[in-house]
Amino acid sequence: MASSTILLDYWPSMFCMRARVALREKGVEFEAKEEDLTNKSPLLLQSNPIHKKVPVLIHNGKPVCESLNVVQYIDEAWSDKNPFFPSDPYGKAQARFWADFVEKKFSDAQFKIWGKKGEEQAAGVKEFIEAVKILEAELGDKPYFGGDSFGYVDIALITFYSWFGAYEKFGNFSIEAESPKLIAWCKRCMEKESVSKSLPDQEKIVAYAADFRKNNL
Repeated sequence: MASSTILLDYWPSMFCMRARVALREKGVEFEAKEEDLTNKSPLLLQSNPIHKKVPVLIHNGKPVCESLNVVQYIDEAWSDKNPFFPSDPYGKAQARFWADFVEKKFSDAQFKIWGKKGEEQAAGVKEFIEAVKILEAELGDKPYFGGDSFGYVDIALITFYSWFGAYEKFGNFSIEAESPKLIAWCKRCMEKESVSKSLPDQEKIVAYAADFRKNNL
């Protein structure tokens, strides 16, 4: 029986983008089903009854939820090509640590920049710049976070790049001025087809964020 791979998706979500990048990096053919988050599909509610969030990867009828969990699943389910983790236990632990840093510190800060205003937004800009500088120091002079090959931490972080234009517009600061090495890393990642095909144009995201601010702030 042929393998069936469905991704419950939402185009501006940096978390859904992670799943898209991971699948394409492994060369997996998949069907993306775009969700309307104001009117969630029965398939989404049935597949992720706890959080009711995207992305959900449905592989041969079995749902896998939460973006970093999905990326790890993809790495293990299609283990014959482009491993996302180094082979040694310490390297794996370090990759999980930095992906968790992105998930906790970076995700919270970036939302405050485009999804809040006033003091909360200003705090978000400060937290974001601090996180960017920590990540830049961890990257160092390596081409990718894991060294010479594109991997788990790169997938966890690169999808936020599609939102950088929105952060700069609404936060009124320059990410490249704060962190030129991280921007160089972003551009290096964007040379990969798995990434460039999976991330929407920054201007589309700016328009999406502007619409959110208009309707919610």
